Amino acid sequence: MGQLFEDFTISILKLNKLVQKIKTFEMERFGLKSIHVMCIYYLNKNPQGLTAKELGELTHEDKAAISRALKIIQNDGYVKYDPNSRNALITLTDSGKEMALTILGMADRAVMAGSVDFTEEERAFFYKSLGVIVDNLKNYYKDLVKNNG
Repeated sequence: MGQLFEDFTISILKLNKLVQKIKTFEMERFGLKSIHVMCIYYLNKNPQGLTAKELGELTHEDKAAISRALKIIQNDGYVKYDPNSRNALITLTDSGKEMALTILGMADRAVMAGSVDFTEEERAFFYKSLGVIVDNLKNYYKDLVKNNG
């Protein structure tokens, strides 16, 4: 059982580090970081706009990190919002929408490179399985906290 733990945790850690390295490398020429990528990505998925709090929840980043990221991508012309307004809706500018398309293209290429030897069925099974693992571990953690808190 110990080997399963090691294989699982090390594989997930390596996967996360590689994704971060790819985001960093791909976005360097645009002066953007991983958090900026995720903000633009989620704003593109939500054209009606999101609040900073909603972005934080989606990206799993804290309020301060989101605030700093938003200032940068606003200064770069990718988003528009009133930073002085509480619960302001943040939306992409036309430039932000173009960047989102660039990000989506890069993400598609990276995902395909990572699963190049998978059939469509294997790819679907993998992502479904990964989602189930995340949900199960989330529930396990909630139970741990509940029972030991």
